[in-house]
Amino acid sequence: MKYRILGRTGLKVGEIGLGGEWFNGLSAVACTEIIDSAIENGMNFIDIFMPQAPTRDNLGIALDGRRDKFVIQGHLCTVFEDEQYGRTRDIVKTKKSFNDLLARLHTNYIDIGMIHYVDSDEDYASVFNTEIIEYAKELKSNGVIGHIGMSSHNPIIALKAVESGLIDVLMFSINPAYDMEKSDTDIEDLMEYKDFKESDWIVDEARQQLYTACENLGVAITVMKPLGAGSLLSAESSPFGVAMTVPQCIHYGLSRNGVKVVIVGCHTVPEVVEAVRYYDLPDELKNYGHIFATNNAINMTGRCMYCNHCQPCPSHIDIAAVTKFTDLASQQDALPDTVKQHYFAMKTNADNCIMCGKCEPNCPFGVKIRENMKKARLIFSCDSK
Repeated sequence: MKYRILGRTGLKVGEIGLGGEWFNGLSAVACTEIIDSAIENGMNFIDIFMPQAPTRDNLGIALDGRRDKFVIQGHLCTVFEDEQYGRTRDIVKTKKSFNDLLARLHTNYIDIGMIHYVDSDEDYASVFNTEIIEYAKELKSNGVIGHIGMSSHNPIIALKAVESGLIDVLMFSINPAYDMEKSDTDIEDLMEYKDFKESDWIVDEARQQLYTACENLGVAITVMKPLGAGSLLSAESSPFGVAMTVPQCIHYGLSRNGVKVVIVGCHTVPEVVEAVRYYDLPDELKNYGHIFATNNAINMTGRCMYCNHCQPCPSHIDIAAVTKFTDLASQQDALPDTVKQHYFAMKTNADNCIMCGKCEPNCPFGVKIRENMKKARLIFSCDSK
């Protein structure tokens, strides 16, 4: 593992960090095994946005006695209500959830207090012109958080936060496909890559400006979604029409200005090992230039990243899980038994969708969720429970 200084925070962090989302649903034993492997392989950075009590509890057990081994990026403004993950700007709910995070992780401080998911001017105002930012400042003043951060998918909004001087760390979605995105589209149309010619495959100017500003101002970038939720790892799902490897995706992120940590979601110990294999490879196997050698149009419209930012759902559907199982089933000639069992084990599924559409404006990637629910109904109705 190689280490970098996390911008003006002065913290020394491993270049490859652990994403917390994939800890959801794991036992305390499984969480501990992943944390064990991370420490053995030199990882010392973990992102924890998940508000689910069991996940926080199990991570608290896994980190018990070795809290000081990790720089924790813990999120403000994530809540778990009515058995669903959600994002809030309600100060009472924000305080309650953050205090719950501290208690369940058995710690009295979080290294980076990450304000969760700010992607529009309206949402920026709901954070930086309200009690939310004042609460974050209070936590920092009292030593409960070491530094203030913000997560975003929008380069224009992210730059606004960076230039405000109020944040020290930016969690931003970076991979080769995302960097081709036009920054002047509406938030609902993010991740749309249509009819790009090879000569147009350059990093969007707004993103270049953001990365350079972060480097110059000492605001560290921690990279989320470096694998595009796995879509870049296969030719069939990649917008480039060719597959990348995990090390190639990591290398792309680490090559951007301002980037200090690339966060990789790891569901198992072998996935931790696969991530750190990056350091064992020669440069030619890290090179990602082959993805620009195709003539395929880039089109990421409607590709679910399984982040569940679309929640809450009035029907209590785990939309990310339904979409994930649907995508897995779509890649097979026959519906795999394991996928079917997982799908029908959920309390609610696509059959419970009332097609209200409340989820779609919440999606930062422009996913047509109702169409995905219809597709799930069709696929899984072909097989009996």
